Amino acid sequence: MFTIDDLADRLGGYLPPDEIQQVKRAFYYAEQAHDGQRRRSGEPYVTHPLAVANILANMHMDHQSLMSAMLHDVIEDTGVSKEALADQFGKPVAELVDGVSKLTQITFEDKAVAQAENFQKMVLAMSKDIRVIIVKLADRLHNMRTLGALRPEKKRRIARETLEIYARIASRLGINTIRVELEDLSFQALHPMRAERIKHAVSSARGHRRSAIRQIQTTLQKSLDDEGLSGTVVGRQKHLLSIYKKMRDQRKPFAEIMDVFGFRILTEDVDSCYRILGVVHNLYKPVPGRFKDYIAIPKANGYQSLHTTLFGSGGMPIEVQIRTREMEAMANNGIAAHWLYKAGQTEHPIAEGSHARAREWVKGLLEMQRHAGDSLEFIEHVKNDLFPDDIYVFTPRGDIMELPQGATVIDFAYAVHTDIGNSCIACRIDRHLAPLSTRLESGQTLEIITAPGARPNLAWLNFVVTAKARSAIRHALKHQQQTEAVQLGRRLLNKALADFETSLEELPEHVLPELLNELTLKNEESLLESIGLGTRVAHVVARRLIDLLHGDATEAGERALAAQGPIVISGAEGMVIKFARCCHPLPGDPVVGHLSVGKGIVVHRSECRNLDELKGDPDKLFALEWSDEITEDFPVALRIEIESRRGLVAELASLVTDADANIERIGIEERDARLSIVHLTLAVRDRVHLARIIKRIRNLSHVGKITRVGN
Repeated sequence: MFTIDDLADRLGGYLPPDEIQQVKRAFYYAEQAHDGQRRRSGEPYVTHPLAVANILANMHMDHQSLMSAMLHDVIEDTGVSKEALADQFGKPVAELVDGVSKLTQITFEDKAVAQAENFQKMVLAMSKDIRVIIVKLADRLHNMRTLGALRPEKKRRIARETLEIYARIASRLGINTIRVELEDLSFQALHPMRAERIKHAVSSARGHRRSAIRQIQTTLQKSLDDEGLSGTVVGRQKHLLSIYKKMRDQRKPFAEIMDVFGFRILTEDVDSCYRILGVVHNLYKPVPGRFKDYIAIPKANGYQSLHTTLFGSGGMPIEVQIRTREMEAMANNGIAAHWLYKAGQTEHPIAEGSHARAREWVKGLLEMQRHAGDSLEFIEHVKNDLFPDDIYVFTPRGDIMELPQGATVIDFAYAVHTDIGNSCIACRIDRHLAPLSTRLESGQTLEIITAPGARPNLAWLNFVVTAKARSAIRHALKHQQQTEAVQLGRRLLNKALADFETSLEELPEHVLPELLNELTLKNEESLLESIGLGTRVAHVVARRLIDLLHGDATEAGERALAAQGPIVISGAEGMVIKFARCCHPLPGDPVVGHLSVGKGIVVHRSECRNLDELKGDPDKLFALEWSDEITEDFPVALRIEIESRRGLVAELASLVTDADANIERIGIEERDARLSIVHLTLAVRDRVHLARIIKRIRNLSHVGKITRVGN
């Protein structure tokens, strides 16, 4: 059994004696605190924190991280407080332990909510000290190694969470050794039979291929030696989940996946990496399009290496990775390498860069957390953002921006800054104007064009891929809708109060707080927002305010209420006044407003059949009239019966354009061999503008009936 003395011997290789002593003291403290507690397997509980510390020791983590590993369950599982730990071991260790501790003191109705809240707390702790997540990953790894004692359904739940969150975080931080083991252990827990079969098949395949691997390895090593290059060639093995995913996603049998030979060449410096690349390309022909230079442009997690695929003898594919030994340490330990170099009191640019990138990532998580509606929405963003293949694009100043595969111009704008994304109106890709939905490719240079007062578009959510862009757009739209709902609510309430010959501003100070208290609302904005969104009716609220003011509403007030004047609309009110798609109202049409819960006012033409059910409910309908100053265009649908002939669409398009209107949609269906039905959606200014366009269309020969669509 592994003991604290075994750990101390291992730590002696890189930590000074006084720090090792502090780690031992933390162990004895944890041993005493957990006295009498046992794990599901029956072992003393303290074996778990000791094993977690041993995982961190393999990564050469600092003594404070190791002490936190020893103590990480003390706050949660024993009566020891955070303050007591701070007195004993210092504030940094206590903060780390608190960050890793679970939220068992809070009861949640839902396990998913509990885990999401738990992860949010961890993000906040990570923002103060990134080591929190490294200790947490080591804790999760040992828990995954000892899943055997748990019930099958609990095993699967923990394995799924590990795969969706923790393995991806390990990948994002570049801690490859932990990522691979977490993925394989999760795969074995979720699909035990598949994992066992693949493991057995891999073992058999390695036996059959041993001579071929040895021959390629010898050939590569001899070529390096002949050129006088220092490098060590080692075989590279695929792990179980990687093999399974390739079989499933690429629909390939196991034999084809294992036909690829993988090798890694480790050397001393970057210059040698590129020289070795030349040697292997001379030895075997490279596969076009399969070379990647992650040394010049590292991955987001700090990973650096040259990747190339070669045609071996008999056309057998050979995958080769070429990197320095320091890059190998970074690939295995990722951000943990930062503390490896710190322990030796040396700075290293790769480790420092990885640490800086990790901090940027955590900063992005915090921004997402602020914008997310709740913890479940936040964790969904995180899961979506962890972590696809990347592309690299450039700003006009030549700075490299890293984005996920499939990212669009909008994703880029939000990656630069949230304010840039919110005010983005156009862009240039390689100096040419391009749509905001354009999918980006590596090597492109982007320039974002912004405008003051511009706002995000709801349609952007249909094509953005990054979690930062998605959460920022939702946050901005939510804020925009809230602001507009408050403004509309104020207009509606003042309109209702005017019938009682008063206004919101003229009410005595005590009246509104009384109503807010009665309705259990926080403030005036909450009341106005609920009116603007249709969850409360303005004249009911107005009547209650008058009741609170006078005791009872007067008969004159009731009569006035029944004869409220119309609300003036201009079409530019934003998200809380919408125009019905069923009847496409235009300025000049008699219109009425339907109060739709959660949406605000939906404007319909007065004769729209969809309003028939609501006409007996005055609480749901509002009289509306159009403003004299309207600058917006409005959609309208036409149905045109016309004789089929060549050039029909071009003729209609030309006529509509000459009439200063836009075609938004056009469709043609054949009614019979002679007649066609054209479905035309136009953007026009008002009813007069539409009448002028219809008159022009009627002047075309072969046009029959023209109908404005709308029930």
